[in-house]
Amino acid sequence: MIRFTTSKTDNDFYEIIALQKENLSKNLSESELKSQGFVTVIHELEDLQKMDTHEHNLVAKEDDKIVGYILAMTQQSKADIPVLVPMFNNFEQIIYKGKIIAEHNFIVVGQVCIQKDYRGKGLFDEVYNAYKKQFFNKYDFAITSIATTNQRSINAHKRVGFVELHSFTDPDNTEWSIVAWDWK
Repeated sequence: MIRFTTSKTDNDFYEIIALQKENLSKNLSESELKSQGFVTVIHELEDLQKMDTHEHNLVAKEDDKIVGYILAMTQQSKADIPVLVPMFNNFEQIIYKGKIIAEHNFIVVGQVCIQKDYRGKGLFDEVYNAYKKQFFNKYDFAITSIATTNQRSINAHKRVGFVELHSFTDPDNTEWSIVAWDWK
């Protein structure tokens, strides 16, 4: 039975990092990239510990093993992960509901990942519903960016309720879609 909780220990962070490594784009074949999706960022233990001081990550566990997670980031984390700086910079320029995104009260999905054996069983949607339940009363919406080459992730986010607000190309020539899930 899968239960949803928050990351609490260094062991939880190590399990998140291990799941990241299994799904990092550079560690997957071309066919896996297309069929399974991927993550772009690998975090260090210190990154996750620092992010955790602002908000706790949501994890899905079966028998005390993490089988999925959604990282929670706030604006306080915007300079902590260099590859995410362009996304946060865009938040200073994009208008959403009449004001720039950075002026809103939002939570950033730092990353979402489901262990391969648990995909296609509804866990992605369940973990996002638990994420919303965790943060609904504190934030107005969740926002993230997805590499446009990651069609599995883009389609899954649309299914949950995310809509595209903006797209941009980063300094490494990767095209990204900024998507938000409005909770109000």
